Amino acid sequence: MDEREFFAAADIELARIEAALEVASESGVADFDFETKPGGVIEIECENGSKIILNRHGAAREIWLAAKSGGYHFRPESGQWLGTRDGEELLAAVSRTLSEQSGVSIKL
Repeated sequence: MDEREFFAAADIELARIEAALEVASESGVADFDFETKPGGVIEIECENGSKIILNRHGAAREIWLAAKSGGYHFRPESGQWLGTRDGEELLAAVSRTLSEQSGVSIKL
């Protein structure tokens, strides 16, 4: 996958995550805000002030997730973005870390 293909695939995945966050935010299940920033970055802030940051990393061809529980890297494989350590799917990891940090079960 060349850089152009990576950025296109990463932008599609980040847009999918943004749409899921929008639905979850509007549902009122948990209180969090999120902002999409230039360069393929999504910043999620929980009511308690903790943050989760998602960003695309072109050089590594990965999407990175930073949360209180640690840093996670995801690569595209067979139409999914999977964790390089444990194979966890990216959207599941965002749900898990957001649930951990907000104290409310959130399924994106």
